[in-house]
Amino acid sequence: MNVEIRRLHPGDDAVVMRVAADVFDEPVRPDRLAAYLNAPGHFMIVAIIDEIVVGQCAAVIHRHPDKVSELYIDEVGVAPPFQRQGIARKMLDAMFEIGRECGCEEAWVGTEHDNEPARALYETRREPHGKAETFVMYVYRLRD
Repeated sequence: MNVEIRRLHPGDDAVVMRVAADVFDEPVRPDRLAAYLNAPGHFMIVAIIDEIVVGQCAAVIHRHPDKVSELYIDEVGVAPPFQRQGIARKMLDAMFEIGRECGCEEAWVGTEHDNEPARALYETRREPHGKAETFVMYVYRLRD
């Protein structure tokens, strides 16, 4: 199985129109994808097999007035038939390299406490990291 790991750029919208089930949480909307790819500091890596996107990793550079910039890994998704084959690790490798190129000193990612596959992936990264933290998240609805 030949997996292509590709960074998407503005204009690459059509690449994500052929996507395996469960790579994204919801169907990809071309207008939202175009806005994402055009937004400064937003990055997307995809994994492609036989011209079908089977994985995605999305990240954003967080800039702060009082500390160094950091890479926030917002999403990592791989279609179930392609999980546990190293695809997520390869996408993270590529995304971490983008973070380094952009001057980030740290990257961070969160997952649910019971998401054992994701936790195993993140805990076995070669980069030094601290102990996993527990945190509370609040989601506010801004529109009815």
